[in-house]
Amino acid sequence: MSSPLVPPDYRPSENEPFMNPIMREYFRARLLQWRIDLLADSSETLHHLQESNSLEADLADRATTETDRSLELRTRDRGRKLISKIDEALQRVENGTYGFCEDTGEPISIRRLEARPIATLSLEAQERHERLERTHRDD
Repeated sequence: MSSPLVPPDYRPSENEPFMNPIMREYFRARLLQWRIDLLADSSETLHHLQESNSLEADLADRATTETDRSLELRTRDRGRKLISKIDEALQRVENGTYGFCEDTGEPISIRRLEARPIATLSLEAQERHERLERTHRDD
């Protein structure tokens, strides 16, 4: 089964059937491109870390280098976790559950999916989840 072609100027809208084949392909392509971009960034970070593996003689320079390295590693770890979430979203695209709230089963708004393609909860469910999290954290 081939994927439908997405017109270059296509933007999902609330006025079309939710998660129709073109909309699904649009989000699949966005997720794949995001994944490719993150992997390229990760590869660049690795190359940079290997390249700048020399020890600085000056203590201030060494501290700056270590801080930069730590920041790059944290960013890379965040990217790794994001790639995992993108992979999960791509799996949902394949099995037909992408775009539907995990709590309610209702469609997630197009605006939310455009802003956060890996979203698994509708805005209302996400807010409820965060309120519950805050309440339990305060205990």
